[in-house]
Amino acid sequence: MNENGKFTVSELTELIKRRLEDGFGPLCVEGELSNCRPSSVGHLYFTLKDGGAAISAVMFRNSLARLNFVLKDGMLLRAKGRLSVYAQRGTYQLVCEALEPAGTGDILAMLEARKRSLAAEGLFDEARKRPIPRFPETVAVVSSPSGAALQDILNILRRRASGLRIVILPAPVQGAEAAPVLARRIEQANRWNIADTLIIGRGGGSLEDLLPFSEECVVRAVAASKIPVISAVGHEIDWALCDFAADLRAPTPSAAAELVSENRGDTLKNIRAFVGGLHETVRARLTRARLLLRPFGGDYLERQFRAILQPRLLRFDDAKEALLYAAGERAAGLRRRLELVRATLEAANPNSILERGLSLVTKAVSGETVRRAVDVKPGDLLRIQPAEGVIRAAVLPSGDTEGAGLA
Repeated sequence: MNENGKFTVSELTELIKRRLEDGFGPLCVEGELSNCRPSSVGHLYFTLKDGGAAISAVMFRNSLARLNFVLKDGMLLRAKGRLSVYAQRGTYQLVCEALEPAGTGDILAMLEARKRSLAAEGLFDEARKRPIPRFPETVAVVSSPSGAALQDILNILRRRASGLRIVILPAPVQGAEAAPVLARRIEQANRWNIADTLIIGRGGGSLEDLLPFSEECVVRAVAASKIPVISAVGHEIDWALCDFAADLRAPTPSAAAELVSENRGDTLKNIRAFVGGLHETVRARLTRARLLLRPFGGDYLERQFRAILQPRLLRFDDAKEALLYAAGERAAGLRRRLELVRATLEAANPNSILERGLSLVTKAVSGETVRRAVDVKPGDLLRIQPAEGVIRAAVLPSGDTEGAGLA
């Protein structure tokens, strides 16, 4: 302070810092965790609150490493630490050295009870959820017209689906008046049937900031919507009860915009790829069909017929030659046998025998052939037949040759 009794901002802040930090020793504060946000360097910034007030708090990285449980908005915590003034911002905060659970926070307990009640009515059943149209013509967005979430949605839709019609249904997304307006906008969209798909959401925030999207009137409006609803509340780790009632939950508003705006360029590329694959399949099948039909062509059939017939014709020719040869051999054998038989018959022919100077001698009376001399007795008349003519003779007694004569 100068001689005129004036403080600079730094002097006043330093005075407050000394008095506040020196005036309070170690503290133990119980409150509900809210707006929990880790920093990039590993510290944790959050708010402790009750029904009447709130205080900013921080837990530095070294102390945070000793925690043995996961922090979530809505938890009731007991924080041990000291008060500190952050001069650069002119704020005070509780620097926590230890945290321990003290039960369930009022907000979280209320949301869990409401969730169980609405789930028991079937508002969150998977069977009632409908698919989101892949190529909607009109998309309605229920969100704050000045929020970053809406701008992200519009930017993505313009880039990925420039021909898509967008209807903005403005509504507050924070505060006590937000829930009734959000529910009314959903009901209006259905009453007027203004879109194929409806997106409801906002950017990230604390558990208290997102409470309007967990109000019963909003959840029931989402569940009753005839238009498929995508819930895009907060960031991926945030949640609201309308997420469970919606037909689809998107982790962020930007992700919701991507879901309803299937990239036309990607789709065209996929279609071209499918067409190319279809042409290739048709070409392959036509080639296979030609190969299958090839045996039925005239030239090919003729070649195939010749390929089948020629070996058989060769076999027939060989069989014919073999048959002719066998027949010739058979005929020659038969001729040889015939010659042998004829020679035999010729040799046995009496005329042939007679021609060789032999004669056939028979008894004149009985005609019995005389083969041995003992077969005749003196006085028997004989008939002797040489090759020509006939000789008649009589058998003389033994030794008597004078009276022999010819008839």
